[in-house]
Amino acid sequence: MKSPRVNLIRVYRSPVDHRRGRLEAGALVIPCALGRSGVRRAKREGDGASPAGRFRLLQAFYRADRGPRPRTGLRLRPIRPGDGWSDDVRDRRYNRPVPLPCPTSHEKMWRDDGLYDVVIDIAWNRGPIVKGRGSAIFLHLARPGFLPTEGCVAVDRRMIRRLLERIGPETRIEIVG
Repeated sequence: MKSPRVNLIRVYRSPVDHRRGRLEAGALVIPCALGRSGVRRAKREGDGASPAGRFRLLQAFYRADRGPRPRTGLRLRPIRPGDGWSDDVRDRRYNRPVPLPCPTSHEKMWRDDGLYDVVIDIAWNRGPIVKGRGSAIFLHLARPGFLPTEGCVAVDRRMIRRLLERIGPETRIEIVG
């Protein structure tokens, strides 16, 4: 049976632990990890906060060596070992994909820990890009125990594919502060 598409995903912060929350996509409700500093409207690079607001979902990435191609309405691209993401405010490619090796500060998309085996690119600070407002804000896989992220939203590996089936280019994510 095909999962119904949702136009809005809402992420709510827990009243007990600001580093955790719940993600709601229609009838699908999933626990999630948030940034170590909780949720903030005035997000800055390196502050460890998840950005509050409503954002587009731009595309998804996945590790083809770690599982089958996910079903989704989003544009989907396999992650390659040479893929990175600039988080250097001095780099003209700040908050954009970069090829590796890269001489400036960046995140590796091909990770050994599995957190980026499936990644959804949240359109935070993407149009226009403002240096210092934060980079690489993704919806990705959670660490065991839902440990906090550096500012992303993270969900359990078993749930990400169910979520991907329900979303497409019209879907927005709202992170409630």
